[in-house]
Parts: sequence; structure tokens; C-alpha cells
Amino acid sequence: MKSILSSKNFRLAAVASVAALGAFGASNSFAAAVSDTATTSATVVVPIAIAQAQDLSFGEFAAGTGGTVVLTTGGAASPTGDVVLTGGTAAAAQFTVTGEADASFSIGVADNNLTHTDTVTTMALATIHDLDGASENSPASGTLTGGTQTLYVGGTLTVGNAQTTGVYSGTITATVNYN
Repeated sequence: MKSILSSKNFRLAAVASVAALGAFGASNSFAAAVSDTATTSATVVVPIAIAQAQDLSFGEFAAGTGGTVVLTTGGAASPTGDVVLTGGTAAAAQFTVTGEADASFSIGVADNNLTHTDTVTTMALATIHDLDGASENSPASGTLTGGTQTLYVGGTLTVGNAQTTGVYSGTITATVNYN
């Protein structure tokens, strides 16, 4: 009887070993590497660009005891305080923005003081801008409808009491970027 039990135990041990080896072998075949592919693509768009189309001009004025000259984005100048407009042509700056049709872009306009030809005397300029030449809402972004958009820039020039007479000049910088 002992030999029957021993051979039964041996057979059970052998069957258990074969089952275990089968399970390990099966797990190795289930862990085999698999792969798939994905399509890769890229689209290059037209670079965004900006070009100055018209300079900013506040025209001519007498300073008196000071005040401001306010220039709308549509190009209309009006004085405040003791400033008197005397002539010259006032004009809002215009920039033409071009790029990918219907793309959204960000807008930044930097204010810079105007400096007299003596290189010392200045007048402060605070700009305002819009995309229609009328709303003066200084938007932070716009859309390139059909691939183009005009940016209009006006502003307020602060004129001091007995401001030094002569020609003042400076620059404004308009910056655009795709969103």
C-alpha cells in the first residue's frame, strides 16, 4: 500500500509540476510584444507679419499753460486744457497685420515719450488702439479675417505749461503674435 500511495503522490506531484510549467509557459506567450502605428503629421502656416501703413501725428498746437492733445484711432484730434490746435495734419497710426486666414493673434502696443530735437525735453504719450478705427477699446487680441487685419493707434499726448516749442518725435511699437 505504501508503494501505491507513493506512486499516487508522485503522480500528483508530476501533474502539479506539469500544470505549473504550463502556466508559466502560457504567461510567457501572453506577454509577447505587440505594436501598432499612428499617423504623424504637421502643418506649417503663413508666418504672422506686421507692417506700418501710416505714422502717428498729433498735428500742430500751441501749448499755453498745458493740457493734452487727444487723437482718436480714427484720426480726429482735440485739445484739453489751454492747448490750442493750430494746424498740421493729425493722423492715427495704422499697421497692417497679415498671416493665416481666420487665425487669432495677440496685440501689444508700447508707449514711448516724444522727445524734442534738443534731446532733453519730452512729452508723455499714452496710446490707445482698436481694430476698426472707432471703438478705441484696446483689445488684447484679434482675428485675421481673410488673412489680414488693420490695427489703428491713437493716443493722448500730455503737453506741459509753456512746453518748449519745436519738433518732437518718437516711436510706437506694435507687436503681434499668433495665439
